[in-house]
Amino acid sequence: MAWTPPPDSYRQHGVEGLRKKYRHQSAAFQLLVLERMRREGLSYRQTAALFDIREDGAIGRWERQYHSGGLAALAPTRQGRRPMPQKPPSPPPESRSDDERSQEELLEELAYLRAENAYLKKLDALAQEKRVTTRGK
Repeated sequence: MAWTPPPDSYRQHGVEGLRKKYRHQSAAFQLLVLERMRREGLSYRQTAALFDIREDGAIGRWERQYHSGGLAALAPTRQGRRPMPQKPPSPPPESRSDDERSQEELLEELAYLRAENAYLKKLDALAQEKRVTTRGK
């Protein structure tokens, strides 16, 4: 295996220049990098070392995006899923006293409460039965 010289970023930034670096660059910064590269006739590698850009191919990608869509194409885009649309908050239920509610509303609430009570009793009975069977084993 032949010896290869260290990359430009290593020469410029030392060991830290070899580590991965995760950060998003603004469109203005990307344009500044491209302009300096063009103005000074630098290669992608030299430009990446100069600006401490560690992602391979980033500058080439920025250049293609800029040539295809201008500065707007360099603007960062959201990645991942879009957030779920927020539902408008429902208005709080009106709390009326029992005197103000109709007999039908009161009977409906009574039926709901009886069903809820029966469900909770059945759930409790099943939990007790499960405890008894596990103790017996």
